[in-house]
Amino acid sequence: MNWKTLDDMELNGKRVLTRVDINVPMENGHITDATRIERIATTINDIKSKGGSPILLAHLGRPNGKVNPKLSLQQLVPTLEITFKCPVFFTDNPSRDWINEKPSDAVILLENMRFNEMEEQNTPALAQFLATLGDIFCNDAFSTCHRSHASTVGVAKLLPSCAGHLMQIELNALKSALSNPLRPVGAVVGGAKVSSKLELLQNLVKKIDTLVIGGGMANTFLAAQGAELGSSLQEPDLHNIARSILATADAENCRIILPRDGRISTIFAAHAPNKIISLNTQTQLKPDEMVLDAGDKTTEDIITEFRSLKTLIWNGPLGAFEIEPFNTATMKASKAAAAFTLSGSLITVAGGGDTVAALNQAGVVDEFSYVSTAGGAFLEWMEGKKLPGIAALL
Repeated sequence: MNWKTLDDMELNGKRVLTRVDINVPMENGHITDATRIERIATTINDIKSKGGSPILLAHLGRPNGKVNPKLSLQQLVPTLEITFKCPVFFTDNPSRDWINEKPSDAVILLENMRFNEMEEQNTPALAQFLATLGDIFCNDAFSTCHRSHASTVGVAKLLPSCAGHLMQIELNALKSALSNPLRPVGAVVGGAKVSSKLELLQNLVKKIDTLVIGGGMANTFLAAQGAELGSSLQEPDLHNIARSILATADAENCRIILPRDGRISTIFAAHAPNKIISLNTQTQLKPDEMVLDAGDKTTEDIITEFRSLKTLIWNGPLGAFEIEPFNTATMKASKAAAAFTLSGSLITVAGGGDTVAALNQAGVVDEFSYVSTAGGAFLEWMEGKKLPGIAALL
């Protein structure tokens, strides 16, 4: 992990092209959650304090290479100015001459990078043009690092480059969780489908000591071993792969924790009639019954496991956390993990859209050691893949 950081760069009098993630949720032209903007403030303020001028490269939504006024970054300027406590100069037609007319510590925002079809194609011409606008490149958007785009990879190869503070924190957190963790290290991997996290599971069982599998994924593993789970969400086509992952885990001395009880119902709806039953390879549910959450005994098993761990990675819920009471296991287990973190006995690193939503629901996002807002990039890192945006900084 040989990347440079802002602390390694001479910024005084420099225009610093800064790739940021301000892809915030919008509703009727208004930002509904400004967390991503707030999280880049440290990097922006540090560049300014060292005499540099941040030029923000970013995207909003999926315009697919076409100009879409509803996805213009101009609408974010008021929130950026409030967050950074300074004017923000916006342009959809940048040039070095226009930039040089601005104060030496100005914050400049360029229009949505993805309005240009050359961005996602990582066309050399666009990267070369962007490089003319600045003197240094700083990538502070880990969430885009799994994409080989002009504003993340192309320009990084043309200018002196470094990681921003948010990127540095994220990479250090991920390194401490998987590359060089305090042991024993465990992971919670949940969600609907094994197919969406196949590579993650295959990578983790070779690197960690304990793997908790939850959600619909757990149903596939139980069914692969003979359980009849009625109308529960599961993937019959992946039974062989599930058995293979279990065998690999056994060979690698990674202990798998699957639900030994579950909350079931015949209706997928909030407050539907439900009950908790034992789960094992001999389970025979009725055709209209489905497992929607881990049961109380399983939750206690998981919490007991947390007590023995030094590092925990969390990606995905343990049940249908969007609807009560099928969020019970996720809420209890995440609150327990947060309590162990606050006590200093556990390092917790979490990421993924559903994961962040679940931790927000439990009110423990700020109590985990680190929670990544990156979706695909977080998952690909955990899968052991090389991220182009990181490689470009080495």
